Amino acid sequence: MKLIVGLGNPGAKYARNRHNIGFMALDRIASDHGFAPWRSKFQGQLSEGRLGREKVVLLKPETFMNNSGQSVGEAMRFFKLDTQDVIVIHDEIDLAPSKARTKTGGGHAGHNGLRSIHAHIGDTYHRVRLGVGHPGRKELVPGYVLRDFPKADDEWLDDLLRGISDGAAHLAEGDGGRFMNAVSLRTAPPRSSTSTPKKSPSPAPQPAPATSAPDDRSTLQKLVDRFK
Repeated sequence: MKLIVGLGNPGAKYARNRHNIGFMALDRIASDHGFAPWRSKFQGQLSEGRLGREKVVLLKPETFMNNSGQSVGEAMRFFKLDTQDVIVIHDEIDLAPSKARTKTGGGHAGHNGLRSIHAHIGDTYHRVRLGVGHPGRKELVPGYVLRDFPKADDEWLDDLLRGISDGAAHLAEGDGGRFMNAVSLRTAPPRSSTSTPKKSPSPAPQPAPATSAPDDRSTLQKLVDRFK
């Protein structure tokens, strides 16, 4: 069994915030893969289903971002899971918008949701980092991640979420390479050439060589014509 956690803040006020991209990813997976309806459990919203060969629990902590670890820890203990069975999907300001990266272990880089999870279960869980861009200055980060995605971001955001859903079974089965390939097919599909090679112009038709009419004069007539 795998526990896939999406990070965000509860309530309609935060639903389209950059900080809530983890919630958005889980909503897309649950919808596309026929998961059970969401229900309240472990201080969060939980949905169960299957991805490929794996039984999977999706969890959206409702403790607010800074206490996400409380919810994750409860779910882990209930299902008797190890940290290697946990995958956390979260926003990443150090990645450009629409980019995704997988990672196992390491620091929390100041992300309060990850900081809380570190405190409750350790740091050896798996992660999917979803790029939302950086506002340019450190002091602007809190306001930036708590603002909604602008309408101009809708296209790449939808492609990214669809790609995550496309590759979700590979993610659950631990195949990070195939998961990232599925994401890339949505966010950076290979270009197919739509142009056709130009045909070389056909040579202009050449006029047929002129032909002389047959000379049917008599010998006497030819002699007369020479002296005209």
